[in-house]
Order: sequence, then structure tokens, then C-alpha cells
Amino acid sequence: MSVHHSKRRVNFTKGRVEAFECPPGAAQVFLWDSGQPGLGLRATPGHVAYVFRAKLHGRGLRMTIGDRNTWDIKKAREEGKRLALLVDMGIDPRTERLERRQAEEAGRQERQRAVVTFGQAWDEYVEERGPTWSEGHRHNHAAMMKAPGEPRPRGKKKTRGGALHPLRDERLQDLTAGRLAKWLETETKARPTVAALGFRMLRAFLRWANDRPAYQGLMDPAVLLTGDVRRKVARQKPKGDVLQREQLRAWFEQVGKIGNPVVRAYLQALLLTGARPGELAMLHWDDVDFEWNSLTIRDKADGQRTIPLPPYTSELLKSLPRRRLSDGSHNPWVFSSPTTAHGRMGEQNHAHTRAVADAGLPQLTLHGLRRSFGTLAEWVEMPAGITAQIMGHKPSAIAEKHYRRRPLDLLRVWHEKIEGWILKEAGIAQGREPGASVEPVEFPSTAQGETA
Repeated sequence: MSVHHSKRRVNFTKGRVEAFECPPGAAQVFLWDSGQPGLGLRATPGHVAYVFRAKLHGRGLRMTIGDRNTWDIKKAREEGKRLALLVDMGIDPRTERLERRQAEEAGRQERQRAVVTFGQAWDEYVEERGPTWSEGHRHNHAAMMKAPGEPRPRGKKKTRGGALHPLRDERLQDLTAGRLAKWLETETKARPTVAALGFRMLRAFLRWANDRPAYQGLMDPAVLLTGDVRRKVARQKPKGDVLQREQLRAWFEQVGKIGNPVVRAYLQALLLTGARPGELAMLHWDDVDFEWNSLTIRDKADGQRTIPLPPYTSELLKSLPRRRLSDGSHNPWVFSSPTTAHGRMGEQNHAHTRAVADAGLPQLTLHGLRRSFGTLAEWVEMPAGITAQIMGHKPSAIAEKHYRRRPLDLLRVWHEKIEGWILKEAGIAQGREPGASVEPVEFPSTAQGETA
């Protein structure tokens, strides 16, 4: 195919413009306007467009203005005149067009940014950062943004919305310190601990968003998180709930009356291992080694830690049912449930709270059982470093951090010692011969059933 270049100039009229076509066999052909220097038509097979040509700094340039069917002759000549003026000023029209498009795109993006809501940015934050979080941390973030009015798994009451949900539809650029202070004041009155956790999550999110080009400039954490806002956060009082030596018998008796064997074992194992409630709930059967008597726990600080599996706790776990999921596959969870979709036992705060109340004991949380392990360990004079290593606490001294890596057998000596002491104080019979397995205490079952 050939290229037809024409220097002929004609006065553009509607008829001439509409009649201009690319002849058969040609790749392109040009027609130039006598009414506006530099303005022309370029025809290719099936398409005709207005073009502009000129010389800038001694070099030729040509650029497309637009389709013949979109631009009329008057508008095309006005654009040709504007481009010619730019060339006369030494400005490359192609650069000017690129800058204009970039400015338009920037304006479009800014308009999109202006309507971004807190919820939209939060979802992106969770999607990006979530894979690096523990399952419990992801669960807390999901709960914090949960919509209100959803059906509960049990009962007729609807769920209450998460603490951060009232901010979900707020535009990021509309957030102010006053708005956050009002939100915190409302949430703190209703649920101070949850509101404090929500504030910490919000603070982390705002810092993340301020580092993202897509959200920079829409809000400033330093401006939003003022002293007045922070003062609305309820002060976190250190919790001191702990089982005392003389309370162990009553606690074991009431926990032993819980009808569900999985819940019974879970609560006792919490006390006897010092693990965090979420860590123990996430235990897989693959994490339990009955041959070498060890547990591999997913540690929120170091990824995982391996601790001894003392005799009584070992028997508790051996007695638990090995279940299958609804699809027939093996249920991997040690503390399993036949009634939950994921096959894992749900939270047991309520079951434990009822047992503590029935025992006539002061309020005791699940985390209080972990605190109890660390406190009761002092009765057997367990070294603080060994207690910390079993519980998964961060080392508190240079020597502990860099030079102490105790073998599992050394931990086991002390772990079995504290387990034996706790069981003795609770009035639970134990094997007398060294190394003999300890039979878990048998408690009478109740009418509560064995579903989780």
C-alpha cells in the first residue's frame, strides 16, 4: 500500500470534508486546509481524522486532533489555531497535551480519593496486612467492623455492631478530631475495653493509610489523634484475676461438672500449660506429640514454641474425641466441635464464668488462668526464666534473650513439678511411681450434654 502526500490546499467545506476518503491501495492520504495553516485531514482505510503539522525548532511535528465525525470544521480550525500559537511560542503541543491529560487524570483521581470512605480504606488495609497477622488478630479486626443486626448463632437477639462500624461510611477526608472524640466517648460509655482496643486498631490503620499515596493528604494522624481524643480512651487497669492456692479444689470441682469433655479439658489445660486462650484453642492434633510428650504452640510473638506435655494434661488430650468434618475429612482441631462450621470449639468464656460463679470464686477470666500458672509456679520455686519460656513471654534480660536456650527435658522437670503440685492442692489423686501416667480425675456428668 502506498502513502499519498499532497501539498494541495483547499478551503475546507462540509461537502469536501465528508467526501474525503482514502483511495483503494493507499495506506494514507492527506488534504490540507487553506483556511488554517497546519490543519489537515488524514485518511486511512476506514478512518478520517483532523491532524496538525508544523515545524518546531527546525524539526517537523505532526499530531492528531480528532475524528472527522466528532470535530466540526469550526472547532477543528480553532484547535489548529491554538496549536499553531503554541508552536509560535516555542511550546511542543504534544507535551502540552500530555500534561493536560496528566492533570485531568490527577483531578479524576483526586475526585475519587475525596469520596473514599473509612470502610473502603479499612478493607484494603486488612487485605494487605491480614496475611501477616495471627488468626486471633484477624478475628479481632473483623469483629471491630462487624455490622449490627445480624443473627446470632444462638438465641433470637441480633448482634451488636463492632466498635469501629459507626465510622465505616465516614469519608476519610471528613474525619476530624472532634468526630473521633465523640465516637470514643459513646463507645467508651458502653464498652470501655472494646473501645480502647478499637482506638488502638484505628491508630495503626491511620498510620498505614498516611504512608499510602492513595490516601496521603486525606487525613493526618497527628491532627486527628489529639490529646483530647486520647483522653477519651478508658485507662487500662492491670488485671489481677488469679486463682489462689486455696481456690484450686473448688475450681477443679466445678470445671469437672461441665458436661462437655472438650470444654473441661480445654479449661484445665489452660491452667496447667499457662498458654494463651487463643493459642490453645488453635492447637492441631499434628501439634501434639504423645511419644515425646510435647506441644507445639503457635506463638503470637515468635511464631511457635515447643513446651512439655506433662502427664495429666497428656491424658486429658488423649481422652478427647477424634472427629470428622462435614465433608468426611479428618478434623484437625484438638478442641473440636461437631456443631461449628469450621469444626473448632467456640469461645468458652460463658462456660467458665458459670463454673467460677458456681464455685463461689471471684471473677476469673480465661487469661486469668494463664496468669494463675505464672503465679502458682512460685510455690514450687520455678525459675522465672523457665516459667517465661513455657508461657511464651518475651525474655526480660540480656542473658535470657541471648544466652538461655533451655532443652525440653529441663523444662519438663519443672513443668511436671508445677502440674503435680496444682493437682495435689486440688485434691486430685496422682500416680505414685516415678514416670507413671497420671489418670485424669473423673467427674460426674451433668445434663448439659456434650455439644460445643
